[in-house]
Formats: sequence, structure tokens, C-alpha cells
Amino acid sequence: MAGAAGLAAWRYWPEQGLWNPCLGGATLPFHRTEFVRSAFEGLDMARVWDAHVHVAGTGDSPSGIYLNPRMKSLWSPMQYAQRAFFLNAGCAYAPEGQSVDAAYVRRLLDLLDGMRRGCKAVLFAFERTYGEDGKVDLERTAFHVPDGYARALAREHPRYFEWACSIHPYRRDCVEALEQAVRDGARAVKWLPPAMGIDPASPLCDRFYEAAARLRIPVISHAGEERAVHGAGRQELGNPLRLRRALEAGVRVVIAHCASMGQDRDIDKGPNGPYVDCFELFSRLFETEKYRRHLFGDISAMPQTNRAAPALARVLEREHWHPRLLNGSDYPLPGVMPLFSVDYLVSLGLLEASAAPLLTEIRRRNALLFDFVLKRHLRSNGKAFGKEVFETRAFFERGAAPA
Repeated sequence: MAGAAGLAAWRYWPEQGLWNPCLGGATLPFHRTEFVRSAFEGLDMARVWDAHVHVAGTGDSPSGIYLNPRMKSLWSPMQYAQRAFFLNAGCAYAPEGQSVDAAYVRRLLDLLDGMRRGCKAVLFAFERTYGEDGKVDLERTAFHVPDGYARALAREHPRYFEWACSIHPYRRDCVEALEQAVRDGARAVKWLPPAMGIDPASPLCDRFYEAAARLRIPVISHAGEERAVHGAGRQELGNPLRLRRALEAGVRVVIAHCASMGQDRDIDKGPNGPYVDCFELFSRLFETEKYRRHLFGDISAMPQTNRAAPALARVLEREHWHPRLLNGSDYPLPGVMPLFSVDYLVSLGLLEASAAPLLTEIRRRNALLFDFVLKRHLRSNGKAFGKEVFETRAFFERGAAPA
């Protein structure tokens, strides 16, 4: 009942308002508190990689970033608002004559400086939509962040960044592109099937899966309902059960957010099977013994108000899952102020009430630090995420087979 009351209050007005204030200043005073110090206790920061970080911008530099015109048009209010929220969340404000793309990266570097030295972010490129004919479909592409830009940022800032490519499996050159990305140091492949128009269960993916298994590069795929990016708008492609084909091909698969939002058909009961929670479909896959060496989940975005109940408590309590979970922030989403409510997490019993004021203040200055410290202090029935959830580096290192 308390959780319902907290959610109702959040829906009336987000507790931290609509817009990220993008405050600057050193985070050292936060690090001096016992609350923040304890969040880093016991961790080897050289092993702490944020496994889910998006690159964003407007393409006002040689980055090659593409935005669908609808994201810049008031005639498409939802997509226009999404662009505004994402750029505000990333504090991508540039003085006149300077680049928004560069401002986004500068802010991310500042936030990483506000963490503990040694941690890195895995930057995601973001693929265009393709049709089954192997041709790009810009009309249904929400935005595009080229592999080359994510790679260039990782090379320019090796202390802070690794990178993940994003390659559509319907591309005629998908295998060649993946082989090149691996040679260039890509740590993973990022997919968002509902937006990119990828059916992970399609035979069109088979040659890509063969190459990914051979090259030992994981695929990080969104599953569950998708609200942040429209693109192709194929929600049914986010069904976690559709990733079985990749698992059967021997690909290491990371299901983003543990498929913690929305419902989809239980296609194990036929194409017209009943609708069930996507998280329950994810759980079915995750508990399948033969997938133990290849199936992983990431906990990015799971503390968001639209995801936290009840999946977050279940993931916290299933300690046998923790060695196969990866922490990621889904940055810039922790900076989208309406998406999180610390008070709601308190009302669910997942966070101590005494933690709320400090977490709220940290978020106004450093969304990455907020996300990290919050997750380190989450509890459900005395269970917390173990340090292995945060020390993700080994998963990404080339040739590192799952235990």
C-alpha cells in the first residue's frame, strides 16, 4: 500500500521536477560521507566498467550522428520531447558556436571524474533501422550513432571509455562489419530490436550469430517494452524469448534491464499464446540450465519508477543470479529527472529513508554517481547486489569465457 501511495505521488509531480539542473562542482564532499564511501568499499575500481552508456548529440560536429527530423519537429511532440529530455539529461549545453556533441562528451567525462579513479564506461554506438531486404530505412530510424564515432571517443579517452559497436544483422555486410569492429577493439554489440527492426528469432540473423559466436563477442539486446526510442515501433521484437535463437547458436547474450517492463506473448505456447510479464519470460530463460554459460542480464534502468516493482526486489533476492548480472547506468537516463523517485524506492522498502536526502542532492550534480551509489545501497529482505555485479570488466575482456 505504501508503494502505491508513493507511485501516485510521483505521477502527480516528479519529486525532482522535470529538468536536470546540471549543477557542477566537485563531488569530494559526497565521497567523504560514510554513505558514499561504503558504496565503493571492497570494489577493485579497475574492474568496474559501466556496461550500458549511450552516446548522444545532434550531429553538429564530424561525429556522424543522425537524428530523424521528427525528433526535431513539434509536429511529432513525443519524439521532440524525448530529444529534449535526453539532451537535458546529458547536460549537452554548448555556448554559441560550440558543439552540442562535444558538450555531451565533456559532461560525461566530468561525471566519470566524479566517480573513483579507474572505472570506465562502455559507450554504445547505435545502428540504423534496416529492412529484410538488407537496405537501410532512414524513415524508421530514430537516430544513428556510427561505430566510428564511439570507437574514436574510446581511442581519444582510453582512461575513461571502452566501446560497443551496433551492427544490424540484416545488413549485407554485417559479418564483415562485425569482424572489423572486433579488430578495432569493440567489446560488445548493442541492439534495440523494437526500434531497429531486428527480429532476433529470424533466420536472417543466423550468419551474424555464427560470426558473433566465432569472435566471442557478446550481444547486448534490449528486451521488454521500449518507451525511450520509437524508430521502427515493433514492440513484439522485444520479447526475450526471441533471443533463444542467438543462445542456441552459442552467442553470449546480455538481456538489458532484465526485460523488466511490459508484457508480451508467451510464444512457447504458440504464436497466439497469452500475454505475460516480460520479466517472467526473462526469468524462464535465465533459469534454463543449458543457457547458464551464455545468458546474462544487465540491471540498467531497473530502479526507474516504471520498472522497480516488482522485478527489482526479485533480482536483488535471487543471489544465484548475481554472478551473471552486469551493472550499467543506461546513461543519460539517470539524468532524466521524472524517471526516478527515491521516495518511491523507500516506500517499496528497497532503500532506507535516511538515504533519500543525500541521494537526491548527488543526482543534481552527478547522475552516474547517483545511479551507482543508489544500486549499492538497495536491499530486499536483507539481500543486496554483490560486488561481482559491478566488477564487469572480465565479462568484456576478449576471450573471457563465462565460468
